[in-house]
Amino acid sequence: MDWREVTGNWLWVPPQPKAIVHFLGGAFVASAPHLTYRLLLEALGRQGYLIVATPFVNTFDHRAIAHEVAITFEQALYYLQNRGFSPRSLPIYGLGHSMGGKIHLLLSSLGRLERAGNVLMAFNNYSARRSIPLLEQFTSFSPQFREMEFTPSPAETLALVRDRYSVRRNLLIKFSRDDIDETRVLGTVLMDKFPQLTTIERLPGTHTTPLAQAVPWQPGSSFTALDALGQFVQQEFNRDMTRLRDQILLWLT
Repeated sequence: MDWREVTGNWLWVPPQPKAIVHFLGGAFVASAPHLTYRLLLEALGRQGYLIVATPFVNTFDHRAIAHEVAITFEQALYYLQNRGFSPRSLPIYGLGHSMGGKIHLLLSSLGRLERAGNVLMAFNNYSARRSIPLLEQFTSFSPQFREMEFTPSPAETLALVRDRYSVRRNLLIKFSRDDIDETRVLGTVLMDKFPQLTTIERLPGTHTTPLAQAVPWQPGSSFTALDALGQFVQQEFNRDMTRLRDQILLWLT
């Protein structure tokens, strides 16, 4: 089964899909999600989930990104309907990594996209200065950079979720070795809104675990310390990805 590009989305369509997973990636790897998140998305696809991965280009205006993503995703649903599928009859789940999680929150706070639930991995809602390393340096040379901030800002995003977010069932995944994760702050807001339907899981891994790729390690003719290290790293990546995949599938089913 191969990916297909449709109306700006990348689709993985199993023969008899049980649900639709709408995927959004992180800020700097979201433009080709079918490649950067291939291992995770294809693992879900092989279990019968129709994957719609919507690329986007990061800008300061996250509200505008959410608007464009909503339009692009709707076009994918129209395409599927015209090809004999009944996407409106399938549950639709959002799956987002890092900034992709913020866009999913905005989609369900600013618009009327219906979701059976959202899975938000390694949620990141930091300010522009903290998210963009060089921005802090630019502010010392040009005052105009001091006013640059994402729209909506981190505080405004949490306020929108608190007041207008409509998806009741949520899975938040935090990785144990992730120092740019803000799942705890988001979890507090969602636990207050939907205490019975919000689940927070802490899994082994780092902020980039969802990006892990299958890279086979072939030792040389004589097994060396480098070969041992390579196989150990490969096993750790595989183990973390397997736990992530299994946790998502358990929650979806």
